[in-house]
Amino acid sequence: MSEIQFTPDRTAYIRSHAWMAALAMAAGMVILWAMGNPHVWTGAIGGLGAIILRGWYLMSEEMAVVWTLADTSLTGPAERNIPLAQIERVRTMGSYVQVVTKSGDKHLIKYQADPTETANRIKGRQP
Repeated sequence: MSEIQFTPDRTAYIRSHAWMAALAMAAGMVILWAMGNPHVWTGAIGGLGAIILRGWYLMSEEMAVVWTLADTSLTGPAERNIPLAQIERVRTMGSYVQVVTKSGDKHLIKYQADPTETANRIKGRQP
């Protein structure tokens, strides 16, 4: 069999950040409301600004992450090497795929265009 590479998808990255922005905006407004601040709307601006800055700052780093599925292992950033026989569970979480090993280590393959397909490909290679 050949190697399969899982690269992050820019659209999935932007979609994930849009959801984070919505949550950050709501949280900022609720916090200001709970504090009695009469300018609750500024929480939305602060939450949106924070997530836009985060997304812009991390995009080049996140888009460079590549995971490779070979016949016997899954390798990723920071010299991660997971033998397929050690994978306990593979599940999707939004645009992420979480890989859990038998020892309890958890790894995220982030911003996948089709996380279900990514998970199925990993499951299909497991012994």
